[in-house]
Order: sequence, then C-alpha cells, then structure tokens
Amino acid sequence: MSFAKRDDETEPKSTVETIQTEILQRICFLDYQPGYQLKEAELAAEFCVSRTPVRDAISRINHLGLVETRNGVGTVVVALSAAQIRHVYDMRLELAKMIGTESPREITRSDCERGRDLLNAAHALLLDFAPRRYVEINHHLHGLIADLIGNSALQSFWWQTYYQAASTWYQVSLQMGTEVAQALVAELEDINRALEHGDIAAIGFIQRTHIGYGYQRINHHLLSPEAK
Repeated sequence: MSFAKRDDETEPKSTVETIQTEILQRICFLDYQPGYQLKEAELAAEFCVSRTPVRDAISRINHLGLVETRNGVGTVVVALSAAQIRHVYDMRLELAKMIGTESPREITRSDCERGRDLLNAAHALLLDFAPRRYVEINHHLHGLIADLIGNSALQSFWWQTYYQAASTWYQVSLQMGTEVAQALVAELEDINRALEHGDIAAIGFIQRTHIGYGYQRINHHLLSPEAK
C-alpha cells in the first residue's frame, strides 16, 4: 500500500543537496537573475518532491547571501554588493594558498585527462565564443580543483565562495568576450603543466594568481565608478 507524501516529511540529504546545487547553478548562469522569485511549489513540482527539501535548499542558499526573503514578495535572488564581492575574493585568495598544504589528494591520470579536455574546450571557445559556455568550462575547472582538495572543510568553503562569485564572471564575459577566453586558456595551460608534474601546491598558487586577475577584471568592468 502506498501513501501520499506529507509536506513535512523528512527528505534524504542528497535530495536537498541536488536541489540546492541546481538552483545555485541557475543563479551562476543568470538563468535566475537578481529579482527572480523562487517559488517553492513550482520547484517542488519540478523536482517531484515535497516543499520541505526545497525550503531547506533555499535556506542554505540564503546563508550564502544569494537570496533573501522579502515581506509580501517571497524569496528572491539578490546580487552581492561590491563590498561582499571583495570579501569573497579576499577569502578565495586565502583558500587557494591552502590547496597544496591542507590534505591534498594525489593527482591521477584521470585528473590530467580532465585538465586536457578543459584546455581543448577553452581553445574551441576562442574560435566560437559564447558566455554561457565560458562559465560552464569555468564550472568544470572549479570542480576539478575542488576534487583535488582532500580537506573537507576547505573543499566546502571553496565551493561556497565559487557560487558566490560565479555570476560575476558571466557578467564580465558579456562585456569582454574572447578576452576572458584567452585568460582561461592561459590559466588552463598553467594548470595542465602543474597536473603533469603532480604539483598540487603549484595549482594552488596558479589559482591564486588567476583569481586575482579575475577580480581585477570584475572590479574594472562591474564595480568601478567608470563601469556604472
């Protein structure tokens, strides 16, 4: 005998994480732009779950500062302020330094293959640039780096700050076009050399350098008075 699912039943943790990740990716890719209202009932129907895991997923995203609940409106996507973006990048710069020191995982042949595939994709992007594809490649690159982090707390913060920063990359790519693709190719060339040498510490320093470059582009194109 089957029973209808109550709205307050506990859902598996993996379900909440799946919904959270999907919503975060939609925010990163600007499918959900600032001001977009997240409707629990619609999301629950889309994911074929009760409203409880949707509510839990949105609550987690709220802690990242990417959504907020407004009286009379509901939960909406919000953009980080210039100060918040700066704080996120300050944190990312510090986290990158720890990639090679805090329980790093041994680099495998599969990691090297993933790096080469991403570099090939970045070269293809130079020939046929698309902002969304640029962000997708960045997303997969971030996943590769995150998988090299053996420290679970560091990995969690790495993902958190990634999601907080990612939508800004999309906005910059809309303005800079192939220039950001060229920067991505340069970053991936550096990372692939480090992967081939099994040097995770170098990958951390490479990430730190390119995170700094990325923030300079964001500051110039999105945050400076001239950009407004």
